[in-house]
Amino acid sequence: MQRASRDAAKPGPSAPAAATPQLQLIPASAQGALDAAEEAVDLLLDAGRAPSDVLVITTGEPHPWATHELSFGEASYWAQHDAGDDVFYTDAQVADRAGVRPVVVVAVNGGPESVAASALSVAQARAGALLIVCGDPQWVNSVLGAGV
Repeated sequence: MQRASRDAAKPGPSAPAAATPQLQLIPASAQGALDAAEEAVDLLLDAGRAPSDVLVITTGEPHPWATHELSFGEASYWAQHDAGDDVFYTDAQVADRAGVRPVVVVAVNGGPESVAASALSVAQARAGALLIVCGDPQWVNSVLGAGV
């Protein structure tokens, strides 16, 4: 049962301090990482996550949606991010410009390892509740320094 929007506006208890997001690893090759990320997004949406809750970061080739939207210009592309109405796809090299979202999905789909490592750091900082990484488990573990 969903609450009416007026209930959401009522003041409630203070939110707890920001916690480290839950980390989920989906093993995937660089060639399969984007498909794995797409599947993860579909599952999140099917499970009831709002599209505006999700940020997707690619480390190699940009997601086709990002490429398409950037064809209309950067101002339009980032205006869609700022509107926060839908899943937002961005490239690792500019991901630090993206805001916090409850769920961040990273597709480790190639690119220089330094860019991918930086993307994981940015993703951890941007993920409010859940960070999903689609990539090589050994490499991801070595970068994040944790068994996931």
